[in-house]
Amino acid sequence: MSEEHKKGMHVDIELVRQLAAVLDDTNLTEIEVEDGDRKVRVARKVSSAPVAYAAPAPMPSPAAPAAPPTMPSDPASITPAHENAVKSPMVGTAYLAAEPGAKPFVTVGQQVKAGDTLVIVEAMKVMNPIAAPHGGTVKAILVENGQPVEFDQPLVVVE
Repeated sequence: MSEEHKKGMHVDIELVRQLAAVLDDTNLTEIEVEDGDRKVRVARKVSSAPVAYAAPAPMPSPAAPAAPPTMPSDPASITPAHENAVKSPMVGTAYLAAEPGAKPFVTVGQQVKAGDTLVIVEAMKVMNPIAAPHGGTVKAILVENGQPVEFDQPLVVVE
């Protein structure tokens, strides 16, 4: 056994702190980096939503009922730069319910409280709940179930 193995693995605490800061800044739930033979993974538990998430099917089955329209009757009243739109903190796929066929997290006209889950954005097989930053009424849902979303894309309008 080599001397390095006898001493144990050296952990770069500063690197771990930097990766944890990246998690905080980006609202990601985990990050992993590799350098040669060394691999560091930092993850956090998301406890803000007590819902158990299953990986949703990529495409809804043809027999699934059509979702009701989620846009307001006057789409011109909602713009991508709307000040009350909750935006995606990452690139991924948006899901409006915990699993296919389940009741959506929110509907247009529904009252929500700060911290309520509005949608889930799946990124790299990790389900990330997107919570309401403040209480109010859901005025519009700007994405469809299973739709790819970009960083900073408006998802839901809460006023």
